[in-house]
Amino acid sequence: MAASGHAVVVGASLGGLLAARALAETYAQVTLLDRDKLPAGPAPRRGVPQGRQVHVLLARGRQILEELFPGLGAELYRQGATPVDLHGQVHWYNDGHRMRSARSDLTGFGMSRPLLEHAVRDRVTALPGVRVLPECEVTGLTATPDQSRVTGVRLAPATGRPDELRADLVVDAAGRGSRSPVWLAELGYPAAPQEQVEVGVTYVTRRYRREDGQLDGMLGVLANAMPGRPRYGVVAPQEGGRFAVTMAGILGEQPPTDDEGFARFAASLTAPQVGELVRHAEPLDDPVLMRFPASVRRRYERLPRFPAGYLVFADALCSLNPVYGQGITVAALQTLLLRRLLARDRDRLARRFFPRAARLIDAPWSIAVGADLRFPGVRGRRTPAVRLVNAYLARLHAAASNDAVLGAAFLRVLNLIDPPARLLGPDVLLRVLAGRRQRPSASSMAR
Repeated sequence: MAASGHAVVVGASLGGLLAARALAETYAQVTLLDRDKLPAGPAPRRGVPQGRQVHVLLARGRQILEELFPGLGAELYRQGATPVDLHGQVHWYNDGHRMRSARSDLTGFGMSRPLLEHAVRDRVTALPGVRVLPECEVTGLTATPDQSRVTGVRLAPATGRPDELRADLVVDAAGRGSRSPVWLAELGYPAAPQEQVEVGVTYVTRRYRREDGQLDGMLGVLANAMPGRPRYGVVAPQEGGRFAVTMAGILGEQPPTDDEGFARFAASLTAPQVGELVRHAEPLDDPVLMRFPASVRRRYERLPRFPAGYLVFADALCSLNPVYGQGITVAALQTLLLRRLLARDRDRLARRFFPRAARLIDAPWSIAVGADLRFPGVRGRRTPAVRLVNAYLARLHAAASNDAVLGAAFLRVLNLIDPPARLLGPDVLLRVLAGRRQRPSASSMAR
């Protein structure tokens, strides 16, 4: 099918860029609109305030990006990104238990968000028919007289630019600040049902010079919070010979931004490697603070009416607690779905996309929300199933301190390679039941 028509994407961050990658295969022209003045190289920008924080590209996300942009991994490597064996080269601490490490094929990349976004933007803007309009604010939608079809977007007035841009399809990829609920209401559509879990995450990132011998020779650390200790810590390599250290707290726990307080918070984590790095490594910048109030999922698939010619995508559809690092990978999964649906036809696109996207989101949502509901202060419905799974995972984490097979099974689910149900398979269940509730000795961890 020859490419034809015009698609407009609201937002030129990673979600919008990925949407444009899928659209460019079937639309002759794709226009990305963004409020920011986009940097010429890898640099933070106002519209992506979380860009200074540590970003984790899960193994499944890396696989998809390589499929969409062949050779991207090699290009990122040339620009300084570090390949990381997510099981064999990372200190994992879950519920206070250090996971036994082992070599694996779960490969991620250590890099900054601006580097990844810049590399993807270069690939997308090189596609035929794709253009980016920076410093362009969308103020609403245009539609047919009966409001049944979106026909384009309204733009804030600017010199030399029209006030409207017509399109055969408009995709909202503006992130968690999506204005779709407002714009759809203006067209007379009901609000989509919404699920929200307030977590009150505050996270702070600082970068340090990376040197030989740090982290006991490993390339990363991840210390998950647990009830009674609602603090997270992550160390990840980035380009430019540095480590980025992110510490986070939920429900009022806030990492300090002064040197002494930052070091004290790092030393309080279950992973001693974080405190050690912060005490001895050379800081390269000042700490940067970011807040994330709540995970939000908008259930557009449940609306009885939705306009043709419109779609909501990536974080605008579901914004997940960032401490689990799922956002980019979930957007990448939606990209494959959108690409597949458009390859068939464009008819009833929203009606075909939203239910299937909901099924893609179910697994990462259940992982993130289930983990957050372990904390008594997080409001939400704790079904018997949620309580049972959390109790089971606590036992799995204890057993994974000795059993690398269990660690691998958990990481494959966390990286969205396997479904969560895989952890309840008989082979995993038997190993969990047989596992010992004790930390491994130093000698056993070294094996």
